[in-house]
Amino acid sequence: MIIMIPRIKKLETKADYKLVVSFDSGETVVYDVNDDILNIPDFSVLKTEKGLFENAQIDESRTCVFWNDRVDLASYTLLEYGRRV
Repeated sequence: MIIMIPRIKKLETKADYKLVVSFDSGETVVYDVNDDILNIPDFSVLKTEKGLFENAQIDESRTCVFWNDRVDLASYTLLEYGRRV
């Protein structure tokens, strides 16, 4: 069985710690990072370090959104838990 990892095509940061993520498959989701900020200690810097959230990047393989070496979200997590638009 071959498992296809979702590849990120486009990323936008929005107000209130939301990401709009488009995938090669044509799907687009809005992912709310607030729960991660509240429940995952490393994610708290996205609120405390001014401008960090807005500097989200897509990794070279296009399978992850990251902010630094400790804070990232896998593409399959974004696709699974994001709200489809």
